[in-house]
Amino acid sequence: MRRSQKVPSSAVVTEVGEAAAREHGLSASLLEGYLAALVEVAVHGRRLTDAEEARCRDLGAEAAQQGVALPALVDLYMTASRRLWPRLPELVTDARGRPLGSSGLVAVGEAVWQGADTALAALAAGHEEAQREVVRREEAFRREFVDDLLTGRSDVGSLVERAERLGLGLTGSHTVTVAATDRPADSGMHLTKWLEGDARMRFGDRGLLVAAKDGRLVSIISSAGAHGRGGDGHALAEAAGAAVARLTRRPRWRAGVGRSHPGPRGVLRSYREAVDALEVAERLDLPDRVVHARDLLVYRVLLRDEAAIADLVGTVLGPLSDARGGPEPLVATVEAYFADGRNAASAARRLHLSVRAVTYRLQRVRELTGYDPADPADQLPLMVAVTGARLLDWPAAPLTTD
Repeated sequence: MRRSQKVPSSAVVTEVGEAAAREHGLSASLLEGYLAALVEVAVHGRRLTDAEEARCRDLGAEAAQQGVALPALVDLYMTASRRLWPRLPELVTDARGRPLGSSGLVAVGEAVWQGADTALAALAAGHEEAQREVVRREEAFRREFVDDLLTGRSDVGSLVERAERLGLGLTGSHTVTVAATDRPADSGMHLTKWLEGDARMRFGDRGLLVAAKDGRLVSIISSAGAHGRGGDGHALAEAAGAAVARLTRRPRWRAGVGRSHPGPRGVLRSYREAVDALEVAERLDLPDRVVHARDLLVYRVLLRDEAAIADLVGTVLGPLSDARGGPEPLVATVEAYFADGRNAASAARRLHLSVRAVTYRLQRVRELTGYDPADPADQLPLMVAVTGARLLDWPAAPLTTD
């Protein structure tokens, strides 16, 4: 049955929209066109037009850009629809101008609520699409900022300004941790956001940023309190390592902790220290899961002049290449001997050898190199040479002294 409009609807639509908006503390502009469309649906018994659906999608996107959550937006629309329903008899009559009967009201209700359902679906689609775009932009912004911060490519002023948008103040001092497994960490937001949220619960209202870079999980935290093994950097490294291990499904992880330094360039310095600590620990196969740059400074000194350390390794340990079975077993024996406080029995247990085998190998080292592991005068060059061999991956890799 064709229905007709009894009175102009604009005043009622405006009144209802503003009341619903006030109830939810939102702008009435988010309802623009929706209530008028419902009135048209009620009058003509039709569905929403393509243009009306498109307008609802646009309104959903606008709400997302304004930071209005989808549940709040849906509540606004349902409230507006509920408020409009009892006012429809003021607006709609039958073809003869009489108030609608029960059958007419049923038909109007079906049309209105079908229109509302269509509008909400379009609204949600527009909101979700806009949210995805917001997330994509946020990911791109965060990724670009992290790259600039950790490569030193951008000027300090720009870094400070962009960091504030991410809740990170770069004027103070920061500690950087880098966690990794043998599987690259995902750069998606699910990992970084989860760890960042967990860390904020643990460390409170502190400057904090978590990001994936070069397959590793990088965490930046403003420095406070102790900076040694008991500091926040150590705790954050443990949390990051456990997170990256769980989410990459790799039980073995390691994390490096840089020292605390001030300013944006201090973040870059701390990051490089954390990466260096991680790489040195891997080369030396250190047992610690969390390694601190401050504890590995001696190795950085050794690596600063690779040609010199390679020359030392070749001079001190090079003669071991003439041993039966190659130099590796003898180098491993000297390393274990020093690691266990020059105790042959303890070194034997570490190497799963007999004490006699260990003493024989140490004797061969003395015979081939002229350096005696038991002689205090020879211990320093032997220890440094063995450490250098591990850092340079010798004898697996050739020495370069140029």
